[in-house]
Amino acid sequence: MSAGDVLLWIILPYVALATFVVGHWWRYRTDRFGWGARSTQLLERRILGWASPAFHFGILAAAGGHVIGLVIPASWTASLGISENAYHWFAAVAGGLAGLLTVVGFVGLLYRRTTNDRVRRTTTPADMVTYGLLTFLVLQGTYIAFGENLLADDAHHYRDTMGAWWRSLFALDPDVDAAVAAPFMYQLHAVAAWAFWAFFPFSRLVHVWSLPWQYIGRPPILYRRRFATSRRAARRGAR
Repeated sequence: MSAGDVLLWIILPYVALATFVVGHWWRYRTDRFGWGARSTQLLERRILGWASPAFHFGILAAAGGHVIGLVIPASWTASLGISENAYHWFAAVAGGLAGLLTVVGFVGLLYRRTTNDRVRRTTTPADMVTYGLLTFLVLQGTYIAFGENLLADDAHHYRDTMGAWWRSLFALDPDVDAAVAAPFMYQLHAVAAWAFWAFFPFSRLVHVWSLPWQYIGRPPILYRRRFATSRRAARRGAR
C-alpha cells in the first residue's frame, strides 16, 4: 500500500466526511440567514420552469441509484434471484436515463446563469466552484453509465470494488485493495465526489436540508386587500 493509496482511499474520505458534518454545523451557526438557495425565480422564469425540475428529478434519481449500488452488496440481490447481469443492465439503463435528464436540466441552468445578466450578477465564487464540480461529476457519471456500462464489451462490476470500499469506510476498516482494483474512471469519479461533498456545506446546496415541516401543522394564512388596487377601481366601486 503506497502513500498515495492511503491519501486517496483513507485520508481523503474521512477528511471529506468530517468537513461535511462540521461544515454544516459551522455554516448554520455563523450564516443562518444565508442558509438557502438564494432563489432567482423572480429574475427569470421561462428557462427555470423546465430546467430546474429536470435537474432536480434527474439528480435525485442518480443519487438514489448511487446509494443502492454502493450500499447493497451483490450477494443481497443474488439472494433475491436477481442475477448480476440483470442488475447491471437495469442499473445502467436507469442510471443513463437519470444522467441524461440531469444533463438536460443542468445545461439549461448553466445557459440561464451565463446569458441572463441579472441572474449572472447574483453568482458568487462559491457558485462557480459548485457548478464546476457538478459539471465534472454529471458529465463523467453519464459517460460511465453509457461508455463504461451499456456500450462496453466487458462492463466493470463496481459493487465488488468501489462499493466494497465505500461500505468498508463506515465499518472503520477501509478496503484499499478494492478501491485500487477499480478502473481509473471510477476512481476519478470517487475522488471528485469526495471533493464535492467536502465543499457542499459552503454552497447554496444546503437548502436541500431545509424541509418546510412546519407547514404541515401551520394554520392557513388569509390575505385581504386593505385598499382598492387603483383609483379607477375605487371610482367604479362608487358607481
